[in-house]
Amino acid sequence: MKENSVLANIYENICRDTGRKNESSKLIVVLRLLIISMAVYSLINCVLIAFTRHIGGLILSVASLVLFILAFVCSYYWSSFTSYCALNIYVLAWSIANVIFFGWNIGVQHFIFTLLVFCFFAKYKHEKAKIIYTLCLLVLRIYLYYYCRDHAAVVALTADISNALQMINTCFVFLSLALTAYIFSADSQELEGKLIEYNRQLMKQANTDTLTGLYNRRSTMEYLDDLLNNPDNQISICLCDIDFFKHVNDTYGHDVGDVVLKKISETFRKELPPDSFISRWGGEEFLLIFPKLNGDDAVIALENLRQKIKAIVFDGVIETFTVSLTYGLVEYDYHSDMTTILKEADEKLYLGKESGRDRIIF
Repeated sequence: MKENSVLANIYENICRDTGRKNESSKLIVVLRLLIISMAVYSLINCVLIAFTRHIGGLILSVASLVLFILAFVCSYYWSSFTSYCALNIYVLAWSIANVIFFGWNIGVQHFIFTLLVFCFFAKYKHEKAKIIYTLCLLVLRIYLYYYCRDHAAVVALTADISNALQMINTCFVFLSLALTAYIFSADSQELEGKLIEYNRQLMKQANTDTLTGLYNRRSTMEYLDDLLNNPDNQISICLCDIDFFKHVNDTYGHDVGDVVLKKISETFRKELPPDSFISRWGGEEFLLIFPKLNGDDAVIALENLRQKIKAIVFDGVIETFTVSLTYGLVEYDYHSDMTTILKEADEKLYLGKESGRDRIIF
């Protein structure tokens, strides 16, 4: 518990903002974490360079460590922008000095990539300044490469130390890049995820009926139009209607009527074939589309549905009751348009109503 408390205090101190208005709290956190990583690297560098017994190289390494510690302390007193500029100056000067002292092979020049990525993430807008800064970093890196070709390193490192510094540099460069990218991209990724989910919900709301959760008339028209234009299998379409639904609303109330609509919709989803397209056509009417059933198979599915719905007992508060549906079924003839098919289904539904309801007319 005590250890967790110490870590929590350290984290809170790193995340503490500068107290200035209109400054990004995230920027100063990334700055401090990068400065800490650079200070840790400088400390490791001091240990390795000590083995070379080169006084100048050791002084440079110790000075680098002190400089980054001072930069960390100053970040609590300076503005975020001042700290950002100071870090860039420190790292550039430090990279140049290390390349001159220890040569190209230790890989310290790769920290320039960290500054490049940090620049694009840290500052909003300022595109021209970013482009100019990018070109300057590019020129600097190329210059350092050619400088090392023509000048020997001040400190002659052994192969083992040179390789060790190369590995350490690689690790810290990757750490710095990953840290910068993660912190600055986390919010944008979360926001993008929320936007995708929000759009999905909007799409669902636009395509479904609020009460029943079934597809609405608009999405049904789109689906049916696409289905009839590209018929791969036999298609059956059924328009059905709850019998005497007005009587249900008038007798038991609209809340009970809503329960009836939702329970019937649930039964549709449970009892009909999995690939059936089920929609609330309007009021107490539903349109059922069977994209892989012929008329005879659709009749069998509807008869099972009819029996299941008739077996449902609803609580009307004053009494229990049951409902039935009448079904008008047509089989697509591969040449009629959508209007003709729906009209034929509606005529069969009407015929079913006229002949006693609670039946399937095919």
